[in-house]
Amino acid sequence: MARLLLRGFDIRKGYLDVAAQTSLIELLRPILKAAPLYRPVTPSGKEMSVRMTSAGALGWVTDRAGYRYQDKHPKGLNWPAIPDDILAIWKDLTRAERQPDCCLINYYGEGTKMGLHQDKDEADFSWPVLSISLGDDALFRIGNTTRGGKTESIWLSSGDVVIMGGPARLAYHGVDRIRFGSSRLLPKGGRINLTLRIAT
Repeated sequence: MARLLLRGFDIRKGYLDVAAQTSLIELLRPILKAAPLYRPVTPSGKEMSVRMTSAGALGWVTDRAGYRYQDKHPKGLNWPAIPDDILAIWKDLTRAERQPDCCLINYYGEGTKMGLHQDKDEADFSWPVLSISLGDDALFRIGNTTRGGKTESIWLSSGDVVIMGGPARLAYHGVDRIRFGSSRLLPKGGRINLTLRIAT
């Protein structure tokens, strides 16, 4: 495993080996069955290119009513629990005293991207956000704590983990594109990103 620091983002390249990645995918299957992926819309009504769902006590959602955390899937379903193996990654890398109450699950298919944004719907920004990459490579862009200015990018591969904390906690970040088919982890291709957060 290699550790990189880029603008305060703590990037652990190769943190999860292939066996661990495969195990996480298997843990996600019943979660995605109980709380299916859906395509959200922004408050302005624009459909996002990613599909998403969540696990944990709360899930992050967006629709015309705004960005927020809520205790139910948009279809009224309960969010499944976050698997212990995923919580163990949080504990190992953050050493935080609290466990996350949300694991946002984003699926990136061919041609999918995520614009620069801040994770700022949480109640307390002193807690870090932890991001796990599974599947196809993603070009991850890191900006500043305010819009505009120069950015830097790095390719994230399956098994990489990123910790956003401290000064980097409110930095803008996004995914410009994925290399569809670059990984064999997901039979149909694509990338799954797990984002662990303390929302309340």
